[in-house]
Amino acid sequence: MPKIGTRKLYYLLENELRLLKVGRDKLFKILKANQLLIKPKRKYHITTNSHHRFRKHKNQIKELEFTRPEQIWVSDITYIGNRKNPSYLALITDAKNTFCLLIL
Repeated sequence: MPKIGTRKLYYLLENELRLLKVGRDKLFKILKANQLLIKPKRKYHITTNSHHRFRKHKNQIKELEFTRPEQIWVSDITYIGNRKNPSYLALITDAKNTFCLLIL
């Protein structure tokens, strides 16, 4: 079973490992030393399409020096939720101070 997890493997071999005086943590160390731990898959959503036909604007404030609050506002939108209940989170922030507005 190449994709069995360490906790389940420990549970299946608990009696044999007890005779060898190997606990769960030591089993983790042994598997890690031999590169046998399974790397968990990360769940993520692709929400950005950077290869679109629309114009991409340059960063106009890159060289600008901030002298006072509320001089420059920045915003971003991100996807939260799941496919059955899609939601978007929009943040509008003063670049100098931390102020956020939540829009759903």
